[in-house]
Amino acid sequence: MSKYTRRQFLEESLLAATAATLLPGIGRAAEKEKPKKKSPGDRLSVAIVGVGGRGAEHVRQFLELPDTEITYIVDADEKIGQARVEAIARVQERKPKFVKDLRTALDDPSVQLVSTATPNHWHPLVSIWSMQAGKDVYVEKPVSHDVSEGRAMVETARRYNRMCQSGMQMRSWQGVIDAVDYVKAGKIGEVKLARGLCYKPRPSIGPKGNYPIPPGVDYDLWTGPAPLLPLTRPKLHYDWHMQRAYGNGDMGNQAPHQMDICRWGLGIDRLADTAIAFGGRLGYEDAGDAANTEVGIFDFGGKTIVFEVRGLDSPPMHNANVAAIFYGTEGYVVVASFSGGAVLDPTGKSIVSGGAAFDPKGNVVKAFSGDGDHFANFVEASRARDHKLLKADILEGHLSCAHSHLANVSYYLGKPASPAEILAALKELKTNENVAECVNRTVEHLESNGVDLAKTPLALGPLLKIDGKTEQIIGNPEANALLSRPYRKPFTMERA
Repeated sequence: MSKYTRRQFLEESLLAATAATLLPGIGRAAEKEKPKKKSPGDRLSVAIVGVGGRGAEHVRQFLELPDTEITYIVDADEKIGQARVEAIARVQERKPKFVKDLRTALDDPSVQLVSTATPNHWHPLVSIWSMQAGKDVYVEKPVSHDVSEGRAMVETARRYNRMCQSGMQMRSWQGVIDAVDYVKAGKIGEVKLARGLCYKPRPSIGPKGNYPIPPGVDYDLWTGPAPLLPLTRPKLHYDWHMQRAYGNGDMGNQAPHQMDICRWGLGIDRLADTAIAFGGRLGYEDAGDAANTEVGIFDFGGKTIVFEVRGLDSPPMHNANVAAIFYGTEGYVVVASFSGGAVLDPTGKSIVSGGAAFDPKGNVVKAFSGDGDHFANFVEASRARDHKLLKADILEGHLSCAHSHLANVSYYLGKPASPAEILAALKELKTNENVAECVNRTVEHLESNGVDLAKTPLALGPLLKIDGKTEQIIGNPEANALLSRPYRKPFTMERA
């Protein structure tokens, strides 16, 4: 191995990905001394698909693991893909192959693991094709682009006995594990309400138009199963999050992490009985059509999860901008995220890998800290051939991401409504949330950002009633149709 260091790799290989598009701190473990690499014959061969922003972190993590070797880099953007290949070649004994088409790597029997950080609309297909080809899969959140795909991924993993790890990294973080255990042990009393926050300012993605495809990009492959549409946003990469054909807004981009923690702490292992959402894309007009302000409320028959997305400037809640919060009869717990805001421990130190418990007066009772290695857990389960070892098996990923999709289904079918109309509708819900406080807080937030709700009103979606066994929406065919999507041939779940 050359003297080119892994730290240099990190700094120099992020060609098309700024630090803001990565999850800050998630790779802190990479700075620690790692075990020496195993001999080539003992390493698992990895193909990494989609190596832009988040994919660069996948590259780094697999380079750090002692028993993996990156053998394929797959990306529809040749410039990014080739840059990753050259950077890896400076760190790894053997240079990986670059291909634009995933199917080339899947046809190589030597590939054992596939790790993907493509745009959301490709996640299910990469995973399902890979498992059908006999590979184990690490798939970023949201694992799916819609509800039905997530269930198909679970069924495929079980049918082919494949390991499929969801990219819910905080399931492996010791601080989060300890905080959730604290909640489940009844240390803050009875808990019936959990809240997820994504208070993360997002700028406009630029005016809607007809833009050229960047040189070196195979746009047909990039589009894959989605409709082949003109590029209507200025930037091809990352900003797809804010267009429904490819992304799911921050309700699908960030919410799955905190939704997963909320569901985990409340002991919920199914879809909600009902889901409803209100919101809008407010504060600017651009090429995006996903909400930048959205509130989803989910009822589980006595327990409630609320998720709040704020894409405009907002003060934190409980000193956190991105977090999961559990409300108990004897206090509350704030579980911090790896991005946005912080939680303070008793010494006043910021915690970003765990969280803290508070008494009803807001005094810190206990702090939780410590991270973990989610990728190593994936490799461990793959070697043991036991999906029960996975910290975030695909079933957990599906259930958490499905709630993001359900909120979006309600929002997409929404009609313009005044705050008074939204409040009146929410008061009809059986929920543990203080809906008046929730609506008023959202309205105040928007008004503080200069949004005139009389001119650009919020949209209130219908209340979705969900059959948890069939994972279908009851009595609303229009909503039910949005649980799946047509696939563009030949990009279908069964490879031709």
